[in-house]
Amino acid sequence: MKPISDIDDFVEPVKRLHGRIRQRIVLACEEDRTGDLASISKEGDDDTIYGLDGLTEDLVITFLREEIAYHTPVVLIAEGIGDSGRLILPTDASEADARWRMIMDPIDGTRGLMYQKRSAWILTGVAPNRGPETNLQDIQLAVQTEIPLIKQHLSDILWAVRGGGVTAERFDRITGKTRPLYVQPSGAKTIAHGFSTIARFFPSMREELAAIDEEIVRGALGPVQKGKAHCFEDQYISTGGQLYGLISGQDRFIADLRPVLEPLLEKKGLALGICCHPYDLCTELIAREAGVIVTDISGAALSAALNVTAELGWAGYANQSIRAQIEPLLRHALKSRGLID
Repeated sequence: MKPISDIDDFVEPVKRLHGRIRQRIVLACEEDRTGDLASISKEGDDDTIYGLDGLTEDLVITFLREEIAYHTPVVLIAEGIGDSGRLILPTDASEADARWRMIMDPIDGTRGLMYQKRSAWILTGVAPNRGPETNLQDIQLAVQTEIPLIKQHLSDILWAVRGGGVTAERFDRITGKTRPLYVQPSGAKTIAHGFSTIARFFPSMREELAAIDEEIVRGALGPVQKGKAHCFEDQYISTGGQLYGLISGQDRFIADLRPVLEPLLEKKGLALGICCHPYDLCTELIAREAGVIVTDISGAALSAALNVTAELGWAGYANQSIRAQIEPLLRHALKSRGLID
């Protein structure tokens, strides 16, 4: 096999790797009778590692070593591997030898999956190696694959090469077959009667996040009428899952504001807690290629070096009409609290 010189050549190997991860995780969940997969394996600096998380590291490294890195050196970035989340493969190569950087989250949504409440996602982004400053905006290929619940036989796979739009498939675990899947963001011009969410799935400033949410919804839709529901929310503890919701038309607006609240937390003597990291957002390219508008909290393009430590906030809008309705209200809510300029 020739060295990978073109980003398109990564698509099938990455999809194959995702398929193997999905199979291992689903089988492990089916065989877990004691709840070991939900037990704490390790307390990391920025996250808690559960038993479920520990099932993928050897598989990922072995696959990359045998199927990609032996002819195409890569820098792998993932939580809990190598030197502070960075591993050069093959191990006798130097960082300068690598043409590509791969950033992965093998299980995004561990907490929902380990209790069999919600699908998790395998996330991978591939970018040309531009050293430690290689950025989310440098990613040229993104692939995300659903890890289904054990009672669920269908699993979705989405990928995008920059400038090439989105391709999606639905895999049937019973038959082993895949079929094409059409995905499209919502074309609604308002969040009314749709899903609009400010992420607040972990303790820490939930009351402030709820107040921001209420302010935005009232500004967009006016006061709630008795017996009616303006819009809905969905606290999906998976950034990849949230992006999928925007890509597939399930959600119209989602924002994760956790890092921007740090000044308010400091005033109360509280810690920020867990935040979104670049590996959580490494498939944001798929959303953009689908037509979803994804920004940082200031409204600019997402920008962060490919590492496991940067703390990111983001907002996603299904289309320009939703952005026009919501973004000014979001900015006002944050600015009035002194959280942005």
